[in-house]
Amino acid sequence: MNWLNSEAFVLLDQHIKWSDMIGNVIGLIALAFGWRRSLWSWPAQFVSGLILFAAFATAHLSGSAGKQIVVMVVAVYGWWQWNRGKGQGEDGHIAVRFATWRERAVLVAAAAVGTVAVALLFKAYPSLSWDPWPDAYIFVGTVVAMYAQARGMVEFWFAWLLVDVVGVPLNFANGFAFSGFVYVIYGALVLWGMRDWWLRSRRGPQPALEGAPA
Repeated sequence: MNWLNSEAFVLLDQHIKWSDMIGNVIGLIALAFGWRRSLWSWPAQFVSGLILFAAFATAHLSGSAGKQIVVMVVAVYGWWQWNRGKGQGEDGHIAVRFATWRERAVLVAAAAVGTVAVALLFKAYPSLSWDPWPDAYIFVGTVVAMYAQARGMVEFWFAWLLVDVVGVPLNFANGFAFSGFVYVIYGALVLWGMRDWWLRSRRGPQPALEGAPA
């Protein structure tokens, strides 16, 4: 399996690794499934996380590698959660909604406290990460985004946008150019998916996974 961490090709003077490319292409597919509110979003995210874990672990980016472990765990939770709510939407897919103000406050607080806690852990143990604060931000932001997606919250798209803002430069800086390029594409898909979920959440009352629409 060493070929996964070998160079696939050079793009715009950036060395592209097989693991970086394959993991992120599958991640794009997972995001597209998420936009379609398809259960296949979760198995795709699990496989993407597994491949990218190997990629980041070999680059000593423990925060990004650890994020992939959480991605896989939350993917299992998301599969279970969406299976429970399957058929609640108007077209037989999962119903989507805006989070309540209380849920938004909890998500923001969890992101802020989590980022500080993880960053301080990385600073205390420098071997865990070469970029403590951005690595922690991406780690926690991804967890928050995936949890919100599992709950069918439109806000998960906003969370992904905020992760992208830091993820693009961090990946380029650490030699994962394909991840950087893909994060730009993620941004476009996120805007597209955000619009779709936003409109669906406004089409009259829908059964929610939990809580009432904002």
